[in-house]
Amino acid sequence: MRDRFLKACRREPTDCTPIWFMRQAGRYMSVFRKIREKHALLTVCKTPELAAEVTLQPVARFDLDAAIIFADILLPIEPMGLHLDFVKGEGPTIFNPLRDKKDVEALKPVDPESDLRFVMEAIRTVRPSLAIPLIGFSGAPFTLASYMIEGGHSRNYIKTKQMMYGAPDAWNLLMTKLTTVLIDYLCAQVKAGADALQVFDSWIGALSTSDYCQYVLPHMKRLFTGLKKCGVPVIHFGTGTATLLKMQREAGGDVIGLDWRIPLNEGWNLVGHDVAVQGNLDPVLLFAPHAEIEKQVTEILALAENRSGHIFNLGHGILPETPEENVEAVIEWVHKKSAR
Repeated sequence: MRDRFLKACRREPTDCTPIWFMRQAGRYMSVFRKIREKHALLTVCKTPELAAEVTLQPVARFDLDAAIIFADILLPIEPMGLHLDFVKGEGPTIFNPLRDKKDVEALKPVDPESDLRFVMEAIRTVRPSLAIPLIGFSGAPFTLASYMIEGGHSRNYIKTKQMMYGAPDAWNLLMTKLTTVLIDYLCAQVKAGADALQVFDSWIGALSTSDYCQYVLPHMKRLFTGLKKCGVPVIHFGTGTATLLKMQREAGGDVIGLDWRIPLNEGWNLVGHDVAVQGNLDPVLLFAPHAEIEKQVTEILALAENRSGHIFNLGHGILPETPEENVEAVIEWVHKKSAR
């Protein structure tokens, strides 16, 4: 196995900077769009053969240093008792969102080996076909809780914060239940064959530093402490987190994800150089002319100062309609310009 990605997670020297992309299997690829013309998103996620095929599509097309299993962060909430679907024009929709402590108390425990067995089967299916590490993943407790309470994506997280501030017992019970589910789910992915894990706290930037410390940090510490038994590197990712990076580091993770809103060197200084970092090209830059993309790729690599422990990635997932040739060019530039 080509292991420069895993070496970077451990801050070991590599022959060049490893690179992979969040949402690298997705709508920007023509081969993926052909599958989606025939199958709903949840059908792809729940059919191991299809999920494995989609996982391998970008690996076959690009010289990537890691693959990530094709799934969705919301899959664990279904066996907990919520009705999830992806509505055209709306995105993920929960039809029975949580409203009070009774709703939270009614949430069911999850056995990932049975309730989410299709994810494990997809991992077991794809692992023998890979010559690079495979990343398993989940959403973080806050991000999943926000979907479960809001009923979908939100701009202001009004209902989520109403529960957080006004019903802290319900909030902490929900976060405790989610943390338990996610530890078991992620460790099951490692048992199935994942070589590393990523925790997506995609919407955590909606919180102030004081709210993060009070309502999220204790649960994140428990999550990352629980994941240590898995024995693989864990990436802690969030967006809009420039003010939260020190607390994210305190929460845990072998690698801290940086979005594009903070220069890579400043973010790395905040979390400390005894941890690896991942990032942090703006996803929209992949629509720019090649000269501008190359310029900014070069700048990010320069800010890393050739230090061991940098994994090149975007600051969030690849956007739909991103030109595939631009993705290919970024991978080539990163490998070539960072060669030791």
